[in-house]
Amino acid sequence: MNETSPETRSVVIEREFPHPPEKIWRALTQPHLVEEWLMKNDFKPLVGHRFNLRGDWGGVLDCEVLAVEPNKRLTYTWNFAHDDAAYDLRSVVTFTLIPTSTGTQLRMEQSGFRPEQRQAYGGAKAGWQQFLANLERVLAQMD
Repeated sequence: MNETSPETRSVVIEREFPHPPEKIWRALTQPHLVEEWLMKNDFKPLVGHRFNLRGDWGGVLDCEVLAVEPNKRLTYTWNFAHDDAAYDLRSVVTFTLIPTSTGTQLRMEQSGFRPEQRQAYGGAKAGWQQFLANLERVLAQMD
């Protein structure tokens, strides 16, 4: 008998930005800009690079870059070790940038939420809305 992991859920948010993919890519990959809209970090857009995201709430996310396609797609792990299985998260975040006639469609997907992680899933749904609102503000201030 094969052991399969329980079915997981994803948080998906799509948002249109009135900016070209190159500008959004800079905000997704330059550490000082990532800190402004997401969290403190030691990010580098290099496949295999391990980095941390440090939240204001005191938590540290362990991450590793899985895919980098400049101005198109960025994927990294988003893991949070916790003694309580409801919060012990092993997930993957993917940003996909699709040029449009008026800017860029950004699709963010965080996958890997297990059924018992309802609170973490709900927190991510709300959290990503806030992160992307912050991203919108950062993009508006960039040259």
